[in-house]
Amino acid sequence: MTFRRSHGLQALLLLAALAAPAVAGPYWVHVGALAWYYALLAASWALLAGYAGQFSFAHIAFAALGGYGSALLTLRLGLPLAFSVLLTVILAIVLGALMGALVLRLSGPYLALFTLAIAEIFRLMLVAEEDVTRGSLGLEVPGLFPGGSDVPYYYLGLGLVVLALAAMNGLLMTRVGLFLRAIREDEHAAQASGVNTTLHKIIVFVTTAGIAALAGTYYGHFVGILSPNMVIIPEMGLVIAMAVIGGIESLPGAVVGAVVVYALSEILREYGEWRFVLLGLALIVVQRFAQNGLFPVVERYLDRRVAPPGKSPANIQSAPNMEGEYAKPS
Repeated sequence: MTFRRSHGLQALLLLAALAAPAVAGPYWVHVGALAWYYALLAASWALLAGYAGQFSFAHIAFAALGGYGSALLTLRLGLPLAFSVLLTVILAIVLGALMGALVLRLSGPYLALFTLAIAEIFRLMLVAEEDVTRGSLGLEVPGLFPGGSDVPYYYLGLGLVVLALAAMNGLLMTRVGLFLRAIREDEHAAQASGVNTTLHKIIVFVTTAGIAALAGTYYGHFVGILSPNMVIIPEMGLVIAMAVIGGIESLPGAVVGAVVVYALSEILREYGEWRFVLLGLALIVVQRFAQNGLFPVVERYLDRRVAPPGKSPANIQSAPNMEGEYAKPS
């Protein structure tokens, strides 16, 4: 694989993330650890929507399932924490497969509305089943690490993000990734060409459901308390905004978008609800001038071919314009 400058940028960002706890204060380490939760959700949602063209609102429901499932298996059944996390992710994958078989024959607004209804039903269940979930009072969740430092959680979250990106890029490098792009571009043409569109949509739905559940388990054991507010629509809107601003067509871009947007929301917290207005304006501007997100724009700028000395740039074949195209996994 040819090394590109954008790969160097990704490596620098990873090194900066690794070194951040050494220079940042406890507050920003805490913010960074929470940002990794949103990064997992944004990147996995970008895989589902940006590469497969499936717009789902059920992503936050799978995250809540991961958090609540892991906590309840540990608290109620006394299972080891690692085993609880594994069982919860498997449960999310199974439910994702069942849900996918049920709803992924739909498309467009029908799929969005159906998954929105599923997320809202799950939220109402969390509120109603007070004996199990403690409803709006919140469910206390045991931590993963002793002591009060957030640094172990920060590095755990970073590790999960790196592993998730590697897994999703690995999937996109296979024939499945090729078929997903074909489905995104024209599902009927892909089906006419012999692609089992329903099967491949279920594969990506199951993959993203498992990653979302894993993100939810990380969030629950880090924060220490879970509430039905995990599944409210503004939370899903925040995840979508992170993916779109960073780059819905770039998995690393969605991660960068999640970290930047969450950090900015903390910086602007003193402005109260106006920070969401500013976020909405930023989303409009990005969609107007960089429909593929900000990170792909930076990558394209870095990967431009430079004219050798003595030759006119007009004689040098420029890199293809990817505006409007979905970026290759990187």
